[in-house]
Amino acid sequence: MAPRIPLVEPGTRPALADTEARILAERGRISLLYQALLNSPPIAAGWERMLTAVRNQTGVPADLRELIILRVAVLNRASFEFHAHVPHAQRAGVPDVTIEAVRETPLAAVFTDRERRVLQLTDAMTRDIEVPDALMTELQAEWDAQGLLELVATVAAYNMVSRLLVALRIEHG
Repeated sequence: MAPRIPLVEPGTRPALADTEARILAERGRISLLYQALLNSPPIAAGWERMLTAVRNQTGVPADLRELIILRVAVLNRASFEFHAHVPHAQRAGVPDVTIEAVRETPLAAVFTDRERRVLQLTDAMTRDIEVPDALMTELQAEWDAQGLLELVATVAAYNMVSRLLVALRIEHG
């Protein structure tokens, strides 16, 4: 299926040059997601700044971050997001068996206790919106306020990403 909005071909709108340059500097390319976002310069610029902070400037370990992103993608049926982040997960040291296990419900036995808690947070926030007090208490015992906020923000941000991708039918070709 074709995307529901036109994709902006990089380099075709001079007014977007600065935003495209920032995207290229952070991402190395302008993906289909960003080509869609470029339809709104303020959204594209803000999105790039926020997702750069979430993905590259928090203390969430890369392997946990990528497991969160992959799980959100699975739960929200965002195939573009899943496939885009498999290489990132691999570079972060996530074994292929673990990458595949994020597709399973209930969560597979391959996950460590820490990964399981983070994925339970991801599931609760994505499926149920509310996080059970017992799970939050477990997370608070392990993470300080900044770390917990950054975990929650990662789940929230990538729910935003996947919902935009699915609504606009942005998929790998």
